[in-house]
Amino acid sequence: MSCILNIETSTNVCSVAVCKDGVCLFNREDHEGPNHAVILGRYVDEALSFVDSSLIKLNAVAVSGGPGSYTGLRIGVSMAKGICFGRDLKLVSVPTLQLLAVPVLLEHDLEDDALLCPMIDARRMEVYSAIYDRALNEVRAVGADVVDAETYKEYLDKQPVYFFGNGAAKCMDVINHPNARLIPDVNPLAANMMPLAEKRMNQEQTEDVAYYVPFYLKNFVATKPKKLI
Repeated sequence: MSCILNIETSTNVCSVAVCKDGVCLFNREDHEGPNHAVILGRYVDEALSFVDSSLIKLNAVAVSGGPGSYTGLRIGVSMAKGICFGRDLKLVSVPTLQLLAVPVLLEHDLEDDALLCPMIDARRMEVYSAIYDRALNEVRAVGADVVDAETYKEYLDKQPVYFFGNGAAKCMDVINHPNARLIPDVNPLAANMMPLAEKRMNQEQTEDVAYYVPFYLKNFVATKPKKLI
């Protein structure tokens, strides 16, 4: 198993964790942000000091790869690349929307046919989202949505859909469907990156440190769903 330093800066929350053999050994979180430019360096220094003083061999750095805040992702990825270059480590990118789903799967009792719809807030009624099943298989790819009653109706008409993330609460009155479920206060956190980062390491899904670019929100243009005629 690998020892991985995890960095998460895709939203206002800044967090850093060290995980090894399925166990989180070190964790720091700041929920008062965005303070990434001020806090991330200190958290990383503390994490690396912990690793070195514990004589633990660090194998990789995992970073939340978006979608998310342009500034937040840029700060996190720059830090991750610097550590990888300086210590000759592998770089792993963890999709932010999948990361949001980890605590939901671990901490909540979901129906067998439930779908997961993590949401990252953009502005007004815009969100960035994807839809996954309980195995985190992609049912609908990452996209930008201007949310109205029709946006997720094709899924809601068939089965329960759980909405969560910092873009979810504002959408519930508009979605207004009996199969819509809201899970509040779900944030992408470095401590939850462990299963996704370890899976990518085991499958050798690592990034080119020099050329890796995260999934910036600016890559999307939010659109309304087409009406059925």
